[in-house]
Amino acid sequence: MAERFEIVEKAVLTMLEDKKYATLRDILVTMNPSDVAGLFNCLEEKQIPLMYRLLPKELAAETFVEMEPEAQELLIRSFSDNELKEVLDELYVDDAADLVEEMPANVVKRILTHADPEMRHSINQILRYPENSAGSIMTTEYVSLRPSMTVGEAILRIRRQGVDKETIYTCYVTAPDRTLIGLVTVKDLLLAEDDEDKIEDLMITNLICVTTQTDQEEVARMFSKYNFLALPVVDGEHRMVGIVTFDDAMDVMEEEATEDMEIMAAMTPSEKTYLKSTPFDLFKHRIPWLMLLMVSATFTGMIITSFEEALALLPALTAFIPMLMDTGGNCGSQSSVTVIRALSLDELKFTDIFRVIWKEARTAVLCGATLAAVCFLKILLVDRLLMGNTSINLLVDGVVSLTLCVTVVIAKFVGCSLPLLAKRLGFDPAVMASPFITTIVDALSLLVYFLFAKTLLGV
Repeated sequence: MAERFEIVEKAVLTMLEDKKYATLRDILVTMNPSDVAGLFNCLEEKQIPLMYRLLPKELAAETFVEMEPEAQELLIRSFSDNELKEVLDELYVDDAADLVEEMPANVVKRILTHADPEMRHSINQILRYPENSAGSIMTTEYVSLRPSMTVGEAILRIRRQGVDKETIYTCYVTAPDRTLIGLVTVKDLLLAEDDEDKIEDLMITNLICVTTQTDQEEVARMFSKYNFLALPVVDGEHRMVGIVTFDDAMDVMEEEATEDMEIMAAMTPSEKTYLKSTPFDLFKHRIPWLMLLMVSATFTGMIITSFEEALALLPALTAFIPMLMDTGGNCGSQSSVTVIRALSLDELKFTDIFRVIWKEARTAVLCGATLAAVCFLKILLVDRLLMGNTSINLLVDGVVSLTLCVTVVIAKFVGCSLPLLAKRLGFDPAVMASPFITTIVDALSLLVYFLFAKTLLGV
């Protein structure tokens, strides 16, 4: 698929340079708007307005929504007033609201000036809701029906209003005061036995809906759980105010997954793509966590410093520090990633913490015992016999292996419990991911190691 897109990309650039605009237009009209938008990423700034004006009106509007904010801003600045109004008239309200949020103030002023009063009112309504809420990602363009309507009247209304609505498959039944009372699908209407059947006899009244204040991540989870095409959004008095569609839920899923991955990698989330980010942007998002982890790692240095005498008496102990720290960090990461993923899918709650700890404890004992046994044999056969390191006796081997087993248990406990505690305290569980947990486990594993060495070896 990627190779095919590269071929199309080269062909488009060639046709633009050769000014074969008619041929280029014939190719573009056969493509999906998302793919057309992707082509604009490889164009020079002066070529973007030129190719955009080759697109038919409807395709141009759909492509505009999929384009990067930088390209959108460039086009808006190059549009005449009539061109801007034509684009805005073709946009759905939620897409127009997203556009307003991403543009500079002077561009926003021009957009709102040329939007019709109804769209301007809807945009302002959506922008009132908190960021990352259902209200901020919903659209106010949906088909509403009355329970007293007949099937024939409902189909006629869909035909008249459906052109400007984001989806017509699911229609919502509301009372005169906009209270949501049911829903009916176009399939139900088309398969009704009689055109005189009442909507109230066909509609589903057992509805699942969200409020305008519901977190967008919760909305996305509901789409995944119930396989919705659209989800109704109501206010505090159960009055219908909009719908969230499947495509918007997919965008939220991608955004939330990206944010979790960045946090788990010890970076501040960024709204820019990697290629759009400057080195200074990357520096700003990475350096705070790196500094925090660097400072927290000083505890590891303090522990090593406090046991300098033990290391001086038995230098062989030093050789096993990296293995113990790496194994502990890996074990902690395994548990934390598993629990964080379960929390994001709403499979776990804080009340499950003891069940999680008990499960991880049994897993840790199995992993720890296996790793300790392998480590004991490895040190005995490789380090002592094969490499001839006489400073490593059976007691040293036992201390290292025992420490490894205890480290695994500690790491699993820390890795599974910290994300749950973070969730309980209102933090993103992804914060308690690999880098943070590894730093904690490193310090604890060294502490256990030197305490065992001091107690059992007398150093």
